[in-house]
Amino acid sequence: MLRIENVETSNWRAAIRGMRNPLESWDKSDTHFSGPGITFDMPCKIGPNDLDLMKRLSNAGTDHSKFLRMVTVSFDIVAPLCWWKEFDTYKIGTVRNSCSTMHKIESKHLSIDSFSTEEFESDDIALLMVTVGHINKLIDKYKCSTGEEKRVIHQRIVKLLPDGYLQRATITTNYQVLRNIRNSERQNHKLDEWKFDFINFIDSLPYSKELLLNANSERSDM
Repeated sequence: MLRIENVETSNWRAAIRGMRNPLESWDKSDTHFSGPGITFDMPCKIGPNDLDLMKRLSNAGTDHSKFLRMVTVSFDIVAPLCWWKEFDTYKIGTVRNSCSTMHKIESKHLSIDSFSTEEFESDDIALLMVTVGHINKLIDKYKCSTGEEKRVIHQRIVKLLPDGYLQRATITTNYQVLRNIRNSERQNHKLDEWKFDFINFIDSLPYSKELLLNANSERSDM
């Protein structure tokens, strides 16, 4: 399971202006902004001159496509811990603010809904329920304990937590990072949350086909 909400893209105006700085070709820019900038719902369209240059620079390599780092993407994402471990590979150009298992895991009882269980069979659910029941007993014990005992119980809870536990975070990244993800082996990753959910999310972003896909690559929906 992977859920993405509250998606915003921004800073298109500066990215377009910046990509034209090297050749001082600002007079050829044909994108018109009626507001503070382009957001996810795209109130403005990028002009054909600007889009053509953006496509050529995007496919010319990282040295020429630096403007993609200026296009900011922010979103909330709920994903299992096993997915977050993979996502943490992408540290450069990415900021993550997560709900904390360190500070909040003992604040309430866990349930089956606290985990990603789409592929589970009945025996998997039964085993998870046993684990969840044990963790919930530790949570009750944690609330009544103090000092060293409290610290040890917290350690037990965190280390018993299955990788399917769902954690929410707010992410800020950019088009260059997402382009690297889209054109890496992630599109063939063993985790469905990578192969389908997150790759499909990247493909849904404004001008993803033109800017986030290598010229010699194929989209799964083409």
